[in-house]
Amino acid sequence: MQKKAGPFFYLFLTVFVLIVMFPFLWMAISSIKPVTELFGDKAFTPYTKNPTFQNYVSVFVDFPFLRYLWNSFVVASITTIYTVIVASFAAYAIARLNFKGKTVILGIVLSVTMFPQIATISPIYIFLKNVGLTNSYLGLIIPYTTITLPLSIWLLVSFFRKIPFDLEEAAKVDGASMMQTYWKVILPLAVPGVFTTAILVFIAAWNEFLFALTINTDDEYKTVPIGISLFQGQFSIPWGEISAATVVVTVPLVIMVLLFQRRIVSGLTSGSVKE
Repeated sequence: MQKKAGPFFYLFLTVFVLIVMFPFLWMAISSIKPVTELFGDKAFTPYTKNPTFQNYVSVFVDFPFLRYLWNSFVVASITTIYTVIVASFAAYAIARLNFKGKTVILGIVLSVTMFPQIATISPIYIFLKNVGLTNSYLGLIIPYTTITLPLSIWLLVSFFRKIPFDLEEAAKVDGASMMQTYWKVILPLAVPGVFTTAILVFIAAWNEFLFALTINTDDEYKTVPIGISLFQGQFSIPWGEISAATVVVTVPLVIMVLLFQRRIVSGLTSGSVKE
């Protein structure tokens, strides 16, 4: 029989949620404050008596913010689709097929994720500049893939390994080829893991800053994180517009996670129990 949680548990949970959500709540409140309340003593008040949406209007009128959003959406979406497709095939081969060197390959894949971005930015930039891919979507998709692909393979391997091998053997007995087994038997069962990996890849590509700052210097191809950093003027920092832009960028991700939280949890836990 399960024990009911006591009042101290809910108190701790409430305090924990408030601490975690505090930066975003403060940003949301700051986004609707007038300029006079963003500085001085009123800047530290967790409310406003004169809410205004002028900061949100200014973000889209005074800055090419829609262009930044579109660039981030295109780059993050293509990166997610390409990464998940390649990672699912690679993970299937490592998890389900018998060949020598699987452990070595998986170790190499994992070691790639240990390199800091700052250590790889110079050779990647030189390569992209020499082939003429700077200031382009593809110029960001390629390095984003190098970041997200190794971790995606590592995550998906655990999901594919959890699927019983009996199903694969039964498909072979019925005359299914390797690709038919993958598409019709293995992949549908691994959908929660694939879905979770896709969301993690999308968020990583959406929030990436260093490569976007270095590779795409043209305003036409700047992404949202770079666009927000450019709000700062020479003599002033428009905290209201920065707060509003941050809320606009964050809310879609929060909504997406809330809508698909069951699939995310299912995907994260499906590979945690060995059967």
